Amino acid sequence: MKLVTWNIQWCLGCDGRVDPQRIVDDARAFADFDVLCLQEVAANFETLKGSRGEDQFALLAAALPGFTAVAGVAVDRAAPDGSRRRFGNMILSRLPVRWVLRPMLPWPADPAVRSMPRVLLEALVEAPFGPLRVMTTHLEYYSALQRAAQLEALRQRHEEACGHALAGGAGEASDGPFERQPQTVSAILTGDFNLRPDDPLHARLGEGHADTRVPALDDVWQRLHPGEPQPPTIGVHDCHQWPDPFACDFIFASGDLRDRLRAVAVDLRTEASDHQPMMVELG
Repeated sequence: MKLVTWNIQWCLGCDGRVDPQRIVDDARAFADFDVLCLQEVAANFETLKGSRGEDQFALLAAALPGFTAVAGVAVDRAAPDGSRRRFGNMILSRLPVRWVLRPMLPWPADPAVRSMPRVLLEALVEAPFGPLRVMTTHLEYYSALQRAAQLEALRQRHEEACGHALAGGAGEASDGPFERQPQTVSAILTGDFNLRPDDPLHARLGEGHADTRVPALDDVWQRLHPGEPQPPTIGVHDCHQWPDPFACDFIFASGDLRDRLRAVAVDLRTEASDHQPMMVELG
């Protein structure tokens, strides 16, 4: 299976044009993906540069018929006309999606900087090799305090999910809300983490857990290309906004998937966002 992750900057390209269809087209040109993880998807935000207030959640879903589209809204607020403005993440999967979680990440007060709510979007998909938790997120940029708290929450969520998988538990045979769903320790975590590879928080995310049965999360690039710096994922084409290109988008995989990792790549060609998409292939 192939997974692509991309911070799409509300579909705003380096040419100043907002184009959801271009996002899908460029992602497909990069890889024949089974799962597409997106960050910075907007709806009814005509205040964002280049946007007409289009519902990008709906447009992106319509552009991928046959895919299950799952939205993870972090910002949900009233517009002046009483409608809702939404901003967050998406997962689109042509693999079956069994269940979805949308835990909000910590947002401790940090009045010295601007910030916004953040969410983790998690979907259990039926990969060819078994159930797989796909998680995507977008951590806080301005507040180091919030970003650190959010990263710890990612670790805790992984521990919690593995606890369910390892412990088993009671459920129902019906299709009611107590019906027990598949659980697994196997996980892919993607997104814009708003930190660099040498940030201590990056190493913290990959540390082991007190329960040694919980597989640690490996940076896939570092696992497959040890000693080779990951190509930049921001500032490659938008040098005005980001004059110093660097990597801040990553793909992590639980340690039990190490033998399944086949390839990882960064698409340095597309200019459909200020970020570059990443791809991981598992077999």
